[in-house]
Amino acid sequence: MSEDAVTVAPHAYKVLLESDRVRVLESRMGPGEKTEMHSHPAVIACPITIGNYKFTSPDGQNMEIEIQPGQAMYMDATEHSTENVGSAEGLVILVELK
Repeated sequence: MSEDAVTVAPHAYKVLLESDRVRVLESRMGPGEKTEMHSHPAVIACPITIGNYKFTSPDGQNMEIEIQPGQAMYMDATEHSTENVGSAEGLVILVELK
């Protein structure tokens, strides 16, 4: 499994809260900004701004998504790189489950 998101991409991820049950991250990425391959445990994403992202898995598979403010998205434990393919800064709150 890849390294932790905050370790790999401190320019994009900031820890807001951590307890023995959850870790809350702020993810802020400008247009065209990318991260290296990293991992998350099961995670809930709550966008603050509209976001257009491309996720690339270790095997090279790509998935592009558009998420709207107020729309929540759940993902099982995952490993990917991320790219903001939109034209605006993306701001997402991530709740990682422990």
